[in-house]
Amino acid sequence: MRLSLEQLPESLKKGLASAYLVTGDEPLLIGEAADAIRAAARAAGYADRLVFFIERGFDWDELRSATQSLSLFSTRRLFELRLPSGKPDKGAAVVAALASDPPPDSITLVLTDKLDKKAGEAPWVQAFQQKGVWITVKAVGAAELPGWITARAKRAGLTIEPAAAQLIADRVEGNLLAAKQELEKLSLQREGAIVDVAAAMQAVGDSARYNVYQLAEAASVGDAARAMHILAGLRGEGVEPTLILWALAREVRGLWQARERNRLRSNERGSQWNLASPPSPRSLARAATLPLGRLLAEAAEADRILKGMQSGNPWTALTGLVAGLAGALHQRPVSGRVAR
Repeated sequence: MRLSLEQLPESLKKGLASAYLVTGDEPLLIGEAADAIRAAARAAGYADRLVFFIERGFDWDELRSATQSLSLFSTRRLFELRLPSGKPDKGAAVVAALASDPPPDSITLVLTDKLDKKAGEAPWVQAFQQKGVWITVKAVGAAELPGWITARAKRAGLTIEPAAAQLIADRVEGNLLAAKQELEKLSLQREGAIVDVAAAMQAVGDSARYNVYQLAEAASVGDAARAMHILAGLRGEGVEPTLILWALAREVRGLWQARERNRLRSNERGSQWNLASPPSPRSLARAATLPLGRLLAEAAEADRILKGMQSGNPWTALTGLVAGLAGALHQRPVSGRVAR
């Protein structure tokens, strides 16, 4: 069975399934879906919870043994698998078996990032859809965020004016956790009163919290204004320039590697390909028009500046690199195979 996040509460009221797969790219909403499933499981007597973080080199025999052994403390157990990559690889059969042939008196909960169409057709995913419940959490877009805030405010006992909801949406820049926190703060301050623009402006600070991955993503898809805004936010928050450069260089290398694989018509992913970030489809669509060789050279120059091996201002170098990746600068092509 495949459900949306909105359908989950009603489904849990009707009874628990033996296996749940929660996927999406909104950490707050994925966490809340998992909380709802855990709460329902506890209420039904599944008091023994075992959490497994599936990372490279994970010992699948450990999971297999845990699911086959008897619980010492409870007859009902919840097995929770954190699978950030969405690819269990060698353990795919083990995960599929937890859905298609679940251990007695157990519930399996798998949490992972958004799955593309190909990943969603994997046998282990289909096992959850056919034998359990697959919950897909959709991202809340910029146009939808004010409505999401309005609905969330209502759940918190607040009545918020549309203009105030838009103000909060603009301030949090798509960060749902920040929006939730601001609404919680307003619910304490306003005590059920109507929240207008003036009240929102007084109570809500600039809660946009950025990270280096958001910066790299914004620049790689060509959103120069957002990328520059995020860069300024990172600088204001005291993020180390070295970390910012690492994320940007990783993004540029990922675009170059993907473009080279396409040029060579090769899908091989050897060790040399695993050093970079796999680009998003929107980023990859721009790869052919970007001077990636020059950007890699600029990243190397910025690295020398950061290490004190070359004179220059680190933030100026990073600003130029972000602008170049985002397409805000017109750069001359450079010679050499890397600049193809």
